Amino acid sequence: MAVLTQGTWVVVADGEKALFLRNDMDAQNPNLNVVSIDEQENPSDYEQSANRPGRMNDNGPGQKSALDDTDWHQLAKDRFASDIADKLYKLAHKGKFDRLVLVASPNTLGEVRKSLHKEVTDKIVAELDKDLTNHPLDKLEQLLHKELDGDTVH
Repeated sequence: MAVLTQGTWVVVADGEKALFLRNDMDAQNPNLNVVSIDEQENPSDYEQSANRPGRMNDNGPGQKSALDDTDWHQLAKDRFASDIADKLYKLAHKGKFDRLVLVASPNTLGEVRKSLHKEVTDKIVAELDKDLTNHPLDKLEQLLHKELDGDTVH
């Protein structure tokens, strides 16, 4: 069965940008149109960290161990993935889509999955663990058609 049928929503995301798209044609000639775009500012961890990593006294005399500092950049990416899942739940609950394809970088896809509600997971027809957020829509349509509805179904 074709994945990119008319009306199927496609979410293409990474840790800082999410494209919410809808296929307005059929699987043979996908025509993805932007429903919305979510982006977040996420400077590098170095720019977000205020302190150098801390140190902790060990049991031995004069011994100290380094403590890892919080990776604020990664935390922001994880929070953004959770926000995507929340938005998908609200849209699914309003009946905005019946079929959903998730396309995201492997880490983002994993984080989004952790936060998805059953109402959304029941509508997922395919997942693709690739970072395609910076592709133009026409290239994205070609890639998704090839990956999902072409000869190489995953």
